[in-house]
Amino acid sequence: MKKTYQASNELCDVTRRHFFGQCAVGLGTIALNCLLNNDGVSAVPQRPQVDPTNPMAPRKSPLPAKAKRVIYLFMAGAPSQLELFSDKPKLRELTGQPPPPSLMKGRRFAFLKGNEKLLGTKRKFAQYGQTGMTLSELLPHHRKIVDEVCWLRGMSTDVFNHGPAKLFMNTGFQIPGRPAFGAWVTYGLGSESADLPGFVVLQSGRRGPRAGASLWSSGFLPTSFQGVPFRGQGDAILNLRSPTGLGREQERDFYDTVGELNKARFTATGDPEIMTRLNAYEMAYRMQTSAPELMDLSKESAATLALYGVKPGESGFAANALLARRMIERGVRFVQLYHTDWDHHGERGNNLDGDIEARCREVDQASAALVLDLKQRGLLEDTIVVWGGEFGRTPMGEVRETTGRDHHIDGFTMWVAGGGFKAGHLHGETDELGFGTIEGGAHVHDLHATLLNQLGFDHERLTYRFQGREFRLTDVHGKIIKEVLA
Repeated sequence: MKKTYQASNELCDVTRRHFFGQCAVGLGTIALNCLLNNDGVSAVPQRPQVDPTNPMAPRKSPLPAKAKRVIYLFMAGAPSQLELFSDKPKLRELTGQPPPPSLMKGRRFAFLKGNEKLLGTKRKFAQYGQTGMTLSELLPHHRKIVDEVCWLRGMSTDVFNHGPAKLFMNTGFQIPGRPAFGAWVTYGLGSESADLPGFVVLQSGRRGPRAGASLWSSGFLPTSFQGVPFRGQGDAILNLRSPTGLGREQERDFYDTVGELNKARFTATGDPEIMTRLNAYEMAYRMQTSAPELMDLSKESAATLALYGVKPGESGFAANALLARRMIERGVRFVQLYHTDWDHHGERGNNLDGDIEARCREVDQASAALVLDLKQRGLLEDTIVVWGGEFGRTPMGEVRETTGRDHHIDGFTMWVAGGGFKAGHLHGETDELGFGTIEGGAHVHDLHATLLNQLGFDHERLTYRFQGREFRLTDVHGKIIKEVLA
C-alpha cells in the first residue's frame, strides 16, 4: 500500500503539460518529425536503451558497423609531423629565412613572438611500401605498417594550448565537463566484458597528460561510462584487494547487503548514480580475479614479447600496447594509451634531438607491433586503432635552450588502422612549407564523426539530453570523411 500511495502521489505531480512535453512521442515531437520527415530529415535521436542495473550490457548499434572496439594511442604533447611524417625539401632550403607574411596572416600561436625563422628538419626521409608514405629515420618500425594503416596528413583542430587541445581531441570540446570519446562509445555500445571495465586508460611516460582525468571523464553521462585508469606496476587498480582478515565469502555477503540497500534507495529516488555505485562494487569484486590474470604477461610467448619490445617485469608503452590487445580479447570496448612527453619547444627534456628520439624509441616498435599482432589474430578487421596527438608543430623554429617548434593547429598527421578504414591510403597534403592543408583536410570533429560511423552510429543522432538540450560528441559540427573508408 505504501508503494502504491507513493506512486500515485508522484503521478499527481505530473501535469498534462509535463506529460506531453516529456513523453517520447509528445504532440510537439510527433508534429516536428512529420515536418522533418517530409524533407527527408529525421530529428529522432539514437539514444541507447541503457539498463541502469547493468549499464555495460552489450548493445547493438543502430546502423551497420564495421568495428566493434577501439584502441586509441594518444601521443600527449603533440609529435612534430615535420620530424616524423612530412618531408618538406623547400622548408629545408629556406631554413633561417622569415616566413612569408601571407602565410602568417591571421594565424595564432602559443609562444612565438613574431621574429622566428623557418626551420627545416635535419632528419632523413624516404618513401616506403606500395603506399609510398614518407617516414623519417626516427620511425623504422612504422615502415612495416605503411600499407596497413590509413594516413591522415591534413588534420586540423581549433585549440593551440595543450590542456584544452587534449580535451578537444578527446571530448570534442575544450573545457572540462563533456564526455570522453570512450565514454560515448561505451554509452552507445556497452561492453562485451563482464569482468573488466568497458573503458580502460593506460599511461606511460614521464608524467600524466595535461588535463588529467577530465580526458577520460564521463562528463554528464552516468559515471559508469567513465574511463578506469589501470596502473602498470603493483596493483592494477588501487584498493582492489580485500582488507586483511576479510574472506571471499564475507566480502560477498558485504556486497550483497550493500547492494540491497542501494537498490532500495534507487527504487525510492531513481538516482542513476546509486546504480553506478552498486555496479562499481560488483565490478570490483569480479576484478579481484580478472585483473591479476589480465596483467600477467608471463603467459605471452617469447615471440610476442619480442614483437612488442616488452621486457619482463618492466612497465611502459610497450607493455601497455600488449595489454590493450589482451583487454579487447577479453571484451573491453575502448582502451586508450596516453604516452608523454611529446612537447618539442627546445628546452631541456623537450627538444628535437635526443628527446624526440627517445620518445620514438619508446612507442615506434610497439605501435607497429599492435597493428601486426591484431591482424595476424584476425582482430584488426573489427578493431579501430588510432595514433596521434592533440595538434602538430610549427614550420618556424622556437628558440629556447635549443631550437624547437611551437604548437600548430593546421596540417598535422594522424593514422587510423582497421575497422573498415582503407589500408595503405594517403589522405590529405600540406603546402610545401607545412603551414596548412592544400587538399584532403580533416577536422577533429570530422574524425570523431567518421569513427562513430564505423562503430554504427550517426554522429548527429547519438545524443544525451542534459540541461534541457541534446548534446553530442561532435556538437553542431563534423562530417564523415568518406574518402578514407573501404
